[in-house]
Amino acid sequence: MLVLVLLVSVIVLASAQFGSQRQSLIRPVDGARIFGNNCAACHGLDGRGNGPVSKALKQEVPDLTRLSLRNHSTFPIIHVQTTIMFGADNLLPAHGSKEMPIWGPIFHEIEFDQDLGNVRLENVIKYLESIQRK
Repeated sequence: MLVLVLLVSVIVLASAQFGSQRQSLIRPVDGARIFGNNCAACHGLDGRGNGPVSKALKQEVPDLTRLSLRNHSTFPIIHVQTTIMFGADNLLPAHGSKEMPIWGPIFHEIEFDQDLGNVRLENVIKYLESIQRK
């Protein structure tokens, strides 16, 4: 489990470094960029669960573009929020096990005396809602 978390962290950091020549020291607050930086290694840039790390995981990575379809055409905002913040919610365990990193604390890193964690969380959730298939 620890090896898997370290592998994901290394891949995410490497892709972030090689993906852009000039990295901003401030973490983004744009939902699509947050997703690309933190989620795409497993979920893929398109959110369909086909990221480069997905094949190395024991559990199948969920297709995030079908969250609404699996929830009677309603985007499950509370489930998504608690999964990002805590790795799972009490009703629907995420990924069968806690293989997904818990991003909530990372989103709350303090920069220039501002805690933008809630803004990041809200923006990545809005992005996920925007990529839902009809």
